[in-house]
Amino acid sequence: MDTKALRQKILDLAIRGKLVPQDPNDEPASVLLERIREQKQQMVKEGKLKKKDIKNDSLIFVGEDSLHYEKFQDGSVKCIEGEIPFDVPEGWAWERLSNIAIFSGGKTPPTSRLEYWGGNVLWVTSKDMKSKYITSSQLRLSTLGAEQMRLYQPDTLLLVTRSGILRHTLPVSILKEHATINQDLKAIVLHMPQLSEYVYVCLKGMETQLLLKYTKSGTTVESINFDEFQKVLLPIAPLQEVSRIVMAIYKAEHIVSSIEDDKVELLKYVEKAKAKILDLAIRGQLVPQNLNDEPASVLLEHIRTEKEKLIKQGKIKRDKKESFIFKGEDNSYYLNDGQMPVGINDDLPFDIPDSWRWTRLKDIFIINPRNKLDDALDVSFIPMPLIDDGYSGKHTAEVRHWKEVKTGFTHFAEGDIGIAKITPCFENRKSTVFENLVNGYGAGTTELHVLRPLGKSIFAQYLLAYVKSDYFIENGKQTFTGAVGQQRIGKEYVENAYFPLPPVKEQERIVQQISDVFEYLNTISEALS
Repeated sequence: MDTKALRQKILDLAIRGKLVPQDPNDEPASVLLERIREQKQQMVKEGKLKKKDIKNDSLIFVGEDSLHYEKFQDGSVKCIEGEIPFDVPEGWAWERLSNIAIFSGGKTPPTSRLEYWGGNVLWVTSKDMKSKYITSSQLRLSTLGAEQMRLYQPDTLLLVTRSGILRHTLPVSILKEHATINQDLKAIVLHMPQLSEYVYVCLKGMETQLLLKYTKSGTTVESINFDEFQKVLLPIAPLQEVSRIVMAIYKAEHIVSSIEDDKVELLKYVEKAKAKILDLAIRGQLVPQNLNDEPASVLLEHIRTEKEKLIKQGKIKRDKKESFIFKGEDNSYYLNDGQMPVGINDDLPFDIPDSWRWTRLKDIFIINPRNKLDDALDVSFIPMPLIDDGYSGKHTAEVRHWKEVKTGFTHFAEGDIGIAKITPCFENRKSTVFENLVNGYGAGTTELHVLRPLGKSIFAQYLLAYVKSDYFIENGKQTFTGAVGQQRIGKEYVENAYFPLPPVKEQERIVQQISDVFEYLNTISEALS
């Protein structure tokens, strides 16, 4: 469910008089507006307003022809039916914002005057305008600093009038504390503060239309043409209905927020399900074993043969600490490192099927290979931001000449697997199978360990499932070295990690099953998002 669209629909119904039923006993909005006009006249008499503050006031009424008209201070009358955006119920009225509010701005006190800053008085900027209610600000003024400013009362509406966010959002908030503001905001001080919640609803309900009509692009950021904005027409409901509308929206918001909380929890469950799928996959519990599959022990012999072939061809060097894992006659696993075999059953993290074998990554992959290519060759270039985190395993790429990237970057080729080695990228599962590389080769961020399969007997996507598993991630975190924020897994962890190797045919079934289940889980995530 699109909760953002749902919220907007609730506001739209509210300002059209369709959210709560009308009551014929309610005092009509025209009486409320007349009361505001009388209040303003009294404020002029008391010196709280100047005559110039009300010189542009107007009176909107419906003529005998059922059309809307506006009467100005000079006695002239103009038909404004073309400005009325939609019909409203009987008892409602249209009114300009400027007729029910006064407007003011703010500024930034000199930052060189340290005595103006660091106190308890809110100084609100566009960075603080991220919620309906303003109760705090990132920066605050001292009492001395606040004396240089206008202090606004609670229930004042604040509007961002200059910010890049105006490309798509109209930030409006209601003050709940006394506060000052900077020059990028306007304060809307209502003559009847109890209307602040309702006027907020009107402005947010008409957000899209207001942005289209009143936003103008500057050389750096967008801004609101506030001289015109303050003349916006608002649909005013009877005061009693205003209270019912505000309460209905409050209740609806509670329900929508609950839906969002449920969505967040469901998305967490989806992520947990993916982790569980990978855990089952590397334990041999995701798909059934097939007795007709060639066992992983034979696969290991093929890999060793391929490795010897590459050593003889000079393409790779023999590991001076070469070792292999084998299963003894007692059905236990041993590590042979050229000396006396050592039992490793206690080191292995979990049981695997009989047709599988434990091995170490360095025994069946080339770790951090290097490419030898023509300098003029176009290749893919993949910095860390182009590798997705999470479980997708996707990446994008740029195109570079090999000469530009062969030095100072990690090398890889088509079908290699890249694993982020630095925090937090490692924990965030930034790992991928390099595919669709330009001319089959690439280079990228130095914060990767790259694994290249020996031969074609290991499915890259199965290894990807392994390196994204909780087992691999959590064990890797225990080996972190370096300062906090710049910690890494070393090459030794990757080389010596115990890898549960299935038969080739089973690898294929596992990869397909992961793909099918993840596709279903992604459909759920997309629907929730």
